[in-house]
Amino acid sequence: MTFPSECDVLVVGSGNAGFSAAVSAVQSGAKSVVLIDKCPEEWAGGNTYFTAGAYRTVHGGLSDLLSVVNNVDKDLASRIDLGPYSEDDFANDMHRICMGRSDPQLAHTLISESNSAIKWLAKNGIRFQLSFNRQAYKLNDRYQFWGGLALKTQDGGKGLVEDHKAAAHRHGVTMCWSTALTGVDVQKSLINPDAATNALRVKASVLHGGVEGAIQAHALIFAAGGFEANPRMRCQYLGPGWDMAMVRGTPYNTGDCLELAIRELDAKPVGNWSGCHSVAWDANANPNVGDREASNEYTKSGYPLGLMLNVHGKRFVDEGVDLRNYTYARFGKAILAQPEHIVFQVWDAQTTPWLREEEYRDERVERITADTLEELAENCAQRGLQKSDQFVATVKEYNEAVYAYRRENTTAEWNPAIRDGVSTESSAEQLEIPKSNWALAIETAPFLAVKVSCGITFTFGGLAVDPKDARLIRSTTGEPLSNMFCVGEMMGGLFYNNYAGGSGLTSGAVFGRRAGEAAAKVALTAREESQGRSDR
Repeated sequence: MTFPSECDVLVVGSGNAGFSAAVSAVQSGAKSVVLIDKCPEEWAGGNTYFTAGAYRTVHGGLSDLLSVVNNVDKDLASRIDLGPYSEDDFANDMHRICMGRSDPQLAHTLISESNSAIKWLAKNGIRFQLSFNRQAYKLNDRYQFWGGLALKTQDGGKGLVEDHKAAAHRHGVTMCWSTALTGVDVQKSLINPDAATNALRVKASVLHGGVEGAIQAHALIFAAGGFEANPRMRCQYLGPGWDMAMVRGTPYNTGDCLELAIRELDAKPVGNWSGCHSVAWDANANPNVGDREASNEYTKSGYPLGLMLNVHGKRFVDEGVDLRNYTYARFGKAILAQPEHIVFQVWDAQTTPWLREEEYRDERVERITADTLEELAENCAQRGLQKSDQFVATVKEYNEAVYAYRRENTTAEWNPAIRDGVSTESSAEQLEIPKSNWALAIETAPFLAVKVSCGITFTFGGLAVDPKDARLIRSTTGEPLSNMFCVGEMMGGLFYNNYAGGSGLTSGAVFGRRAGEAAAKVALTAREESQGRSDR
């Protein structure tokens, strides 16, 4: 392939947001779109590749989603309980989960355009399915969806990246791998130096296969991810100890483009720079890079069904404080704060059948089993547990609190698909750290434990944008740059402290689509001005 020297729109980053922006730009009239990424092609997709492919969207219930999924026939549809998820539902979740700090205009755009963005992706060839394995429990022969999240892509992140690449090929997007952005210079149009703002051009300096080069473009869209794979920046912004977090995705998200945009373009940094999406992650995984085969399966998200104990044998979070979709992205931080950054997830025979096979099967995780709690503690001690007696005492104290609640609430029904209120709190006994939902005694052999640590997914700090079209905002003036855009994990201000599961991919699609449309408009205007000048 001949390396392109110019284009209408240049996209930096090959994740969900970058691909969405590139395809949108073509569909909106851009004649030439180039997408670059510093990774080799076999690492295409950024962190998107390592996701479960979940998209959170407003919808009117099952009937609204059937048109975009490929894994539901008429018989199966008759056995699904999936109610509507309204704009108010989404907004309330965002407000609650992000502590009321999410930029209201960004949040409104995300929510109001989520449904149309999903259907736009489906038209572009993204294969959606109902997420039975991750977002539904089968109760009384009916699938009950929970947590406001129902959609995933076929084959998760792997399938999503495959579909995005295919769509980009069909739309004629030029993709250049092993091509790192090293500098950006905004220049007046050489044809018409006195033209309007839209005639500004971008000179992007790049390293392509180690060779210096440049690409001239009318508009540039940043979609290069955060700094989660950079231990220095993690410590600098997230705080001490974060260099010990395990990278669960691409090793190429090192914050280069964030720093470049702030340094060279006066881009305004905003958002929760000390916050990130981090999860319970297999402690035996590679700490420095995600596994492209195992991918998201190293996530260990079955904790609401059991307990989590640190190496001192003590609980440290309310495992049942909320549905998993609203806690998994912040519990990684709680795990990292524990001694040795290690904890043990624990269940008994009552709940192990409910664990996801893809996360907890023998081939994917080291399963620590035993026929008694004491034996389980001994086996965990061989893998880092320091206080076995406290481990056993903690579980037994928890069991006593469960029994006390049951004696006062004899009709309470355990249901993992709702916040069932089955807890450890009663008038007779309260734990220092309660379990607010799904509290069953851990007493039935065989027992199971797995060892987990903190896996970091993406960082929340980013760059300020205009919510209308994702244009970058200048730090010194507060005004938008006319032909610079930012989407995906590089965009700041949307998530604080936590995020609602599936909203990250939806954000990439919503704002990527908007940025592509606006960037194409910039290019079309610039070409029209240049053509008008040359005709005189």
